[in-house]
Amino acid sequence: MNEDRDSRHAAETTTEALKPWEIVLPEEGATEDLGAFLAGMLVPGDLVALSGGLGGGKTVLARAMIRELTRDYDLEVPSPTFTLIQPYEAKPRGDQPGAPIVHADLYRLRGPDELIELGFDEITDGAITLVEWPERMEPRATPILTVELSLRPEFGEGARFVRIDGLNGMRARLDRARAIRALLGRSGWDEAGRQFMQGDASARAYERLVKPDGTTAVLMIAPARPDGPPVRDGKPYSAIVKLAENVDAFVAMDRGLRALGFSAPKIYAEDREQGLLIIEDLGREPVVENGAPRPERYSEAVRLLARLHATDLPPVLPVADGIEHHLPPYDLQAMLFEAELMPEWYTAHKGSSLDDAARSEFLALWTDALKDLLAEPPTWTLRDYHSPNLIWLAERDGLERVGVIDFQDAVLGHPAYDLASLLQDARVDASADFELRLLGLYIRERRARDQNFDMQAFARAYAVLAAQRATKILGIFARLNKRDGKPGYLAHLPRIEGYLARNLAHPALESLRTWHARHLPDLVAMPAGD
Repeated sequence: MNEDRDSRHAAETTTEALKPWEIVLPEEGATEDLGAFLAGMLVPGDLVALSGGLGGGKTVLARAMIRELTRDYDLEVPSPTFTLIQPYEAKPRGDQPGAPIVHADLYRLRGPDELIELGFDEITDGAITLVEWPERMEPRATPILTVELSLRPEFGEGARFVRIDGLNGMRARLDRARAIRALLGRSGWDEAGRQFMQGDASARAYERLVKPDGTTAVLMIAPARPDGPPVRDGKPYSAIVKLAENVDAFVAMDRGLRALGFSAPKIYAEDREQGLLIIEDLGREPVVENGAPRPERYSEAVRLLARLHATDLPPVLPVADGIEHHLPPYDLQAMLFEAELMPEWYTAHKGSSLDDAARSEFLALWTDALKDLLAEPPTWTLRDYHSPNLIWLAERDGLERVGVIDFQDAVLGHPAYDLASLLQDARVDASADFELRLLGLYIRERRARDQNFDMQAFARAYAVLAAQRATKILGIFARLNKRDGKPGYLAHLPRIEGYLARNLAHPALESLRTWHARHLPDLVAMPAGD
């Protein structure tokens, strides 16, 4: 770090994890940098309590935060000393929608009753609220970032001392923000711009890091998955369906895939305890075009799977010295529980319901369909091997042109699952003819490596696992709409319904097709693909 950069960054005091974050800001520019940084961790409903004496820098910090939230870096942000409350509007960031911003100065208030007269609760409802002189307020249960500023001339003219803490759930976010700041600093990415990237349906978040010279990387924010409520046999949903608990699974699988010569992203820096990785940016070139597969790119993605599945793969992978990741088995309990999401959520979305007998029959039929497949030798099942997670790398050669970016939930399962994930992508229209041609390509590639490869058994497994996956996704997308307020996923339901109808036409699923004909007749009446 050069001297100019040093003068613009805070000299941070080393603290224990449970102590407030204490920083010396050498000059006003450092205060502005801190404000921009803190703004990045705020979401609607948050309160920033800015305390300290007159001239301590509260308004300077608030101004920097507001400019960052509005993305207007020349915005006039006067002190609200006389207006008391000043509104702004935050720009959308990633999956976060735009939100009101309220900047309040309560110095002239005599007590909390005056806030009621101002309609403060109504104005700040759902807003990001920055409050100077917060001691004039009553205590609140909302997430609160507390920032105490004071002038410290002993550190230089204009220097400030800041103590930052979090209340009501804010502390974990603050600790993660500090960890991100530290990771960026020690890995040489602290001057990079941070661009929010489109996330997925999980709790993970991604940011593209862009250095002044144009070099890019991706910041992956994947905090350890908290245990949800027990849903069966004392286990949470994530444990039953074998979802990764922390970032170690990604690290292990990433290095395992790269060791085999595949294009998983390089890991540049890591803070595994906080779930943070800085990884190679494989770019944005997709394997689809206008919502349809690009045949030559899909063919290479199929060949990658064929090579992977023909390789003798270890069930345990190293993470770091003395730490190993054991790939969990994609067992019957996991696959049945996933299938159950359909009668639980999808049928309700369709306005129907199932009695206990129908549900029991559904599970019995799926148990019968799956049990023989799960006895076959397993392989690495990446589980999310589909178009959003595949990047085309035209400058590379052979199978290295297929970049793979999402595999932290990998399990030991049947090789047909990932092929079905690719060829029956929930977001891509793929005809039955196109699917059949690429299924044939996979089988030829496998037979070229193993003359004993059983084509008929694989075709049956493919139909069963494709049907299980479609069944699961119908339930998940209906749940994302109903429970999580994400209706955008409903647009994909007709496509997935068509895939399921296509799969149920296979003789191996005749009993399940009959069940659907009785309980969800509209689904099996759909065209099974063109």
